[in-house]
Amino acid sequence: MKVLVTGVKGQLGYDVVNELKKRGHEAVGVDIEEMDITDEESVNRVIREAAPDAVIHCAAYTAVDAAEDNVELCRAVNARGTGNIARVCKALDIPMMYISTDYVFNGQGTRPWEPDDQREPLNIYGQTKYEGELEVEENLNKYFIVRIAWVFGVNGKNFIKTMLNLGKTRDKLSVVADQVGSPTYTFDLARLLVDMIETEKYGRYHATNEGLCSWYEFACEIFKQAGMNVTVEPVTSDQFPVKAKRPMNSRISKDKLIENGFQPLPSWQDALRRYLTEIEY
Repeated sequence: MKVLVTGVKGQLGYDVVNELKKRGHEAVGVDIEEMDITDEESVNRVIREAAPDAVIHCAAYTAVDAAEDNVELCRAVNARGTGNIARVCKALDIPMMYISTDYVFNGQGTRPWEPDDQREPLNIYGQTKYEGELEVEENLNKYFIVRIAWVFGVNGKNFIKTMLNLGKTRDKLSVVADQVGSPTYTFDLARLLVDMIETEKYGRYHATNEGLCSWYEFACEIFKQAGMNVTVEPVTSDQFPVKAKRPMNSRISKDKLIENGFQPLPSWQDALRRYLTEIEY
């Protein structure tokens, strides 16, 4: 199977390409240099030349706070860029997997979000990812929309690396304790995404590592596993203002994965343990 993967320089795209190769598939990894997804002609040419059996679309504008000031750029990448890819996949009659986010929901309540729940984004990033989902749904029948949350990988920046760096120079940190979700290792996620693209079980799914925590609890576990003596103070989101509103509830239901025979991911604590052995800190 030949699969084209966008966003190969990002945390997830990097791991997806490695996972495909590991299984003997042919992976064509592209980033902005090879294919600018906002340029319809570039997308058309590159995908047609590659002639893949499927596309896994990991590329996105993910700077959540910066998106509030860069609405047009964010929309060009996340919505129109996704539409450009979806239309080529439709023309070639190949499946597309679009990586989306829990930010398409309003982040309220405590119930885990189901894949078919109503979408009400809280911020520009979430809104443009929602528009990307619509581009996929309106253009294609053979698609996977996979919403992920709280990701970390070897390639790129993430919360764990930020905490470890801060922990080197500070013995006390404040971290928000009223936002809840599931930290998710891109290495584990990549395995699941390749499991999925090998099937025709299309539709909307949610995928994260198992278990829940707040950012505060996540930070405590990072320092504990890394053997660093850092005191973490819990604070509320109000005490830590950011430009883009964040969801308090990032719990997402993975029942549909299990119903369709896919293997759930390991616990986030186990994922963190393995991740720390992979990185230098």
